[in-house]
Amino acid sequence: MMTLEEFKKIWYMEYIHRMIGRSIGAAFILPATFFWYKKWFAKPMKIRTLLLGSLLLCQGFLGWYMVKSGLDENITDNYSEPRVSHYRLAAHLGTAFLFYSLLLWNGLAHLYPPNPIPITQSLLRFRKLCHTSKTFIFLTSLSGALVAGTGSGLGYNSWPKMADRWIPEDILARNPKWKNFFENPTTMQFDHRWLGQFVFALVAGCWLYSRRLPLNPRMRAATNFMLIAATTQMLLGIITIINYVPKELASAHQANSLVLLSSSIWLTHELKVLKFMPK
Repeated sequence: MMTLEEFKKIWYMEYIHRMIGRSIGAAFILPATFFWYKKWFAKPMKIRTLLLGSLLLCQGFLGWYMVKSGLDENITDNYSEPRVSHYRLAAHLGTAFLFYSLLLWNGLAHLYPPNPIPITQSLLRFRKLCHTSKTFIFLTSLSGALVAGTGSGLGYNSWPKMADRWIPEDILARNPKWKNFFENPTTMQFDHRWLGQFVFALVAGCWLYSRRLPLNPRMRAATNFMLIAATTQMLLGIITIINYVPKELASAHQANSLVLLSSSIWLTHELKVLKFMPK
C-alpha cells in the first residue's frame, strides 16, 4: 500500500517531467514556426523540421499512452507497486532518444561540419564498425527500458554469472518461447547484460582499430570519448546490479547511455564527409 507521502513524491516527479516535456515542445515549435513564417528554412530544413515536429508530437502521445497503462489492473496487480507497460515505456524512451539523436546530428551539421580527410578502405571499414556500434548502443538502451519497466534488474544481482550460472535455468521458461525475450525478467536481464558487454567490445574494437588510422584531431577525440563513455557505462551497469539496483545508480546508468549514444553520433558524424583517395 502506498502512503500519502510516497504518492506526493511520485506526483511531483511526474508533474515536473510533464512540464519539462511541454517546455521542450514550446522551445521547438515556437521558433520553428517563426523561422518558417520568415522563410528562413531551405527545403531540406523544412523536411527535417516536419519530421522532428512529428516525432515530438508522437513523443507526447506516447507519454500519455504510457501513463494511461498504469491504471490497467492487469499490469498493476502483477507487481507490489504501480507500474506502466514496459512496452510503452520502451517506445516512449526510444522515441525520445531518436528525437534527441536527430537534433544532435542536425546541430552538428550546422555548427561543426565534418572535415574531409583522404580515406582508404581501412577507414571505410572503420566507419562501418562505428555505425554498427551506434546501432547496438541504441538497441541496448531500448532493452534497458524493458528491464527498468519490469524491475528485471532485481532478479539476479551477481556478475559476471547469474546465480553461479552463465545461462540461467528459467531463461526460456515461458511459452510461446518468443515471449521470454519481452516478458520473462530473467531473459530480459540476460539479454541486456550481454548486449551491454557486446557494445563494450564493439567500442573497444573501434578504439583499437582507430589507433593505426590517420584520423584528424576531432575524430580522434570522438573515438576516445566513446571509449570512456562505454567503459563508464559498463562499470555503472555492473555496480548497479551488484548493489541491488538503487535508483540513483540506475538513473546514472540510464543517463550515461545517452552520453554513450551521443559520442557515437558525434564520431559517425565526423566520418560522414570523406574524400576518397585510393591506396
